[in-house]
Amino acid sequence: MDSVTQIALGAALGQAVLGNKVGYRAAVWGGVCATLPDLDVFLSMGGAVADFTYHRSFSHSLIVLTLLSPVIAWLINRMHGQYSGLQKQWMLLVWLVLVTHPILDSFTVYGTQLFWPLPMEPIGFGSVFIIDPLYTLPLLIGVALALSSRHAAWGQRSNRLGLIVSSLYLIWGLSAQSYVTHITEENLANNHQQGEVLVTAGPFNTLLWRVVVMQDNGYQEGFYSLLDPDRLIEFKQYPNQPELLSGIQDHWPVGRLQWFSKGFLKVESTRNNDLVVSDLRIGIEPSYVFSFKVAEINGDEVKPVDDQLVTQSLDFGDVGKLLQRIISRNN
Repeated sequence: MDSVTQIALGAALGQAVLGNKVGYRAAVWGGVCATLPDLDVFLSMGGAVADFTYHRSFSHSLIVLTLLSPVIAWLINRMHGQYSGLQKQWMLLVWLVLVTHPILDSFTVYGTQLFWPLPMEPIGFGSVFIIDPLYTLPLLIGVALALSSRHAAWGQRSNRLGLIVSSLYLIWGLSAQSYVTHITEENLANNHQQGEVLVTAGPFNTLLWRVVVMQDNGYQEGFYSLLDPDRLIEFKQYPNQPELLSGIQDHWPVGRLQWFSKGFLKVESTRNNDLVVSDLRIGIEPSYVFSFKVAEINGDEVKPVDDQLVTQSLDFGDVGKLLQRIISRNN
């Protein structure tokens, strides 16, 4: 999730654990600790694909963060010697804030390696968008009320209520995603089609859902709104050229992207004869946030190259149309 949301969650948890004993310091330290896992974005992993796929790995590992929690809690406790006997509470605060950061991230589609270094696929439910105000606002309101009321009990209750509401929103997202997945499978069956299905929340909401279906002859993209009057998904078919990867399957960036995206990849050759691989999970056709040049095509020869991030400009007009699509298919 975005940094504001992570800070809000960390502050709310900090306030819930120690707000009644150390005041605003609990929310501040909760917010600070919530930013720590994302500091890995400042580290270079040696290449564009490596930077992409190692983000949310070691820094988001529940194992690593659990081991770091006592050290961070000890440092914080040393800085606040005026509050004696709170080592265990600081430990609880730090641990809760650190582990809920990657757990929350796993509800987005990007992919979080919760159990790094164990060889497990990244977890990315895709049941919420990376920025969703309906998740974040209850947390911000709850923390604000708790801090403004100082030691009043109703402030602490407001903060806890914000945490409960935001957690229920995550459950709602999973339920809505399951519902749309069932509708997708129903549409495919009615058209005698099959394929690997990806259902992800639309931008900033959980009413509109993007559906991608990977098939042998390409892939389909469609959208379904929970406000649609029927159960029909209108798909558009797009070409894919995975055969271009023949001969370079052992090229590390190619194998890594296939693993990280769980096979939801678009393979294409450009006018410059570059072989570009895009992660279909993140973006909308034809603009994808993460596209990489992995090879150059020279006649019948495909030559692997050091991977490079291919910059694509996102059309915010398309995002606006998607938001309009929530209430009408005509947009």
